[in-house]
Amino acid sequence: MKSFLEWFKASTKVKRWIFLIIIGIVLTCYGIAKILVSEEITFFELGKTITIFVIGFIAIITGIVFIQKRSLELIIEANNTSSETGKKAKANMKSLIFNRKVYEEGPKVVIIGGGKGLNNVITGFKKYTNNITAIVTMSDYGKASTDSRRALDTLPLKDIKDAIIAMSDKEDIMRNLMNMNFRNERLRGLNFGDIFLTAMNEIYSNISEAILKSTEVLNITGKVIPVTLDEITICAELADGTTIRQKDKIPEAVATRHSKINRIYVSPTNCRPAPGIIDAIEEADIIIIGPGSLYTNVLPNLLIRNVAKAIKDSKATKYYISNIMTEPGQTDEYTLSEHLKVIQEHIGTGIIDYCLADTGEVIPEYIRKYNKEGSDVVEIDSKKLNGHNIKVIQRNMSCVKDGKIMHNPDIIASTIIEMVCNDLKFHDMQNDTEYLLLKSVLKEQKKIQQRQEKGLVKVKNNKLGFMKKENPNKKSKFKEKYEDRVHSIQNTDAKIQENKKIAKQIEKIEKMKKSSAESEYEETPRREPIRRTGKKK
Repeated sequence: MKSFLEWFKASTKVKRWIFLIIIGIVLTCYGIAKILVSEEITFFELGKTITIFVIGFIAIITGIVFIQKRSLELIIEANNTSSETGKKAKANMKSLIFNRKVYEEGPKVVIIGGGKGLNNVITGFKKYTNNITAIVTMSDYGKASTDSRRALDTLPLKDIKDAIIAMSDKEDIMRNLMNMNFRNERLRGLNFGDIFLTAMNEIYSNISEAILKSTEVLNITGKVIPVTLDEITICAELADGTTIRQKDKIPEAVATRHSKINRIYVSPTNCRPAPGIIDAIEEADIIIIGPGSLYTNVLPNLLIRNVAKAIKDSKATKYYISNIMTEPGQTDEYTLSEHLKVIQEHIGTGIIDYCLADTGEVIPEYIRKYNKEGSDVVEIDSKKLNGHNIKVIQRNMSCVKDGKIMHNPDIIASTIIEMVCNDLKFHDMQNDTEYLLLKSVLKEQKKIQQRQEKGLVKVKNNKLGFMKKENPNKKSKFKEKYEDRVHSIQNTDAKIQENKKIAKQIEKIEKMKKSSAESEYEETPRREPIRRTGKKK
C-alpha cells in the first residue's frame, strides 16, 4: 500500500495526468449520455456534443501517453544510486518499477586509451549506459616501481585503478580508497588498491579475471580490461635512427636530439590481447579512441595483435577524440591532420569514422602556461582533413580544471549520444527502449549544461544531475573561469596608475629643477654690470 501511495507524491508528477484522464472520461461520458437521452437534437447541439466527446477522448489519450512517458523517467530515477544521501533517487519506485536492465540495455561503448583522457570519457558516458568497457594499456614496465609494487610484486596497475575510480558513482570516496597508503607500522608503504587487486589475482589466478571480478565487487559502472597481460615495452624510433626503449625517456630524447618520432612500436611485437578484448570490440555499438598521449597511450593499444583488425571489422561507429593541446616531446607543432596521419600510418585506414575536435575558447593565460612547457593548441587544418576520409565534428568541449586545460566529459558524451539517437531515429526506432532512455537522459543533461553555462545551478555528481539553487555566496562561472585573467588585468591597471603617479612626480621634480636652473641663470647677468661699474670707479 505504501508503494502504491508513492505514485501520488508531488515529486512523481503523475497526478496531473491522472486528473486529465478523469476530465477526459467525464467529457466523453457526457457526450455519449447527451446523445442517448436526447429525443431530438439540432445540428448545432450535435456538433457541440461531438466536440465535447472528441476533446474528452483526446484528453484521455494525452493523459495515458504522458503517464507512460513519466513512468520511463521514474525508471531512470529509480536506477540512480548516486544521490547526495547515497540512497535511491527521490522518486523511489523500486517496489513498483525498478528495473536495472534499462541501463544495461544502453549502447555498448568501448573506450581505448589511458591516462586522464580515458577517465574523462568514462565519467561522461557512465550517465547514459552501464555497458562501458575500458581497454587500458599496462605500459609502465621498466619504470621505477613504487614501494608497494616492489613489496607485493604486482603488475603496473595505476591506469587500471584510475579507470575503476572513474567508473565509480562515488569517485572521491573510491579515489581515496584505491590510492590510500597505510600508516600502520606493519603495512606502512603498502597501497590498498595494490593489495586488493593482488588478493583478487590470487583468488582467480588471472589478473584479467581478477580485474573483472573487482569491478563487480566494487559495483562500478562497466568493465576494465588490460589490453594485454604480456610484459610489453613501448619503443620509439626517431627520425635520426635512434631507438628509445622506455616510454618515459621518449620526450627527453626527442627534445635533446631535436628529432621527431618516426614510428612507435611495442616489444615483443607478437603480444596477445587479454581475454575479452576482441569480444568487447566485436559486440560494441560505439568505439572511442583517445584522448591521450598519441604515441604512448593511444597507439600502443592499437598495435597489440588483432586489436586494430577487430576495430576495422566491427560494425560499431568509431570515434577519435583529438587532444586539445600538443604534447612536448611527442606531438610538437602537430596539427589535427598530422595526428590522424600518424594513426593511419601505423594502423591503416578504416579505423576512424568521426573525429571530435575542440573549437572552444581557451583562456590565453592558461595557453601561456602550456607554451612555457613547449605545448600549444592543436590547430584544426580543415583543408588537409579532406583526404583522410574522416568526418570532423567541431565542438566547444574544453574546460579548465585545477589549472589544467582538459576535455569536458559531459559535452563529449552528449555529442556522441545525440548522434546515436539521430541514427536510431533515422532507422525509425523512436519507440525502442534504448532510444527513449537515451533521449530522456540527453534532454536532462542538455538542460543542466545550459543552466551551468549561465551559472544558475551547481550540478550534483549523479546520473541525472539533479539541480539545486545556486549558493548566493558562490562565485559565478565567469568569475571562477576568468578569475586569474581579471586579477591580471586589475594588477596591470594598478601598475599603470602607479607608473602614472611616478611619472607625474618625476615630471614635477624635473620642472622644479628646470625652474631653479633658470632662476640662477637670470640672477647672474644682473650682478655682472654692478661688478663692472665698481671697477670703472
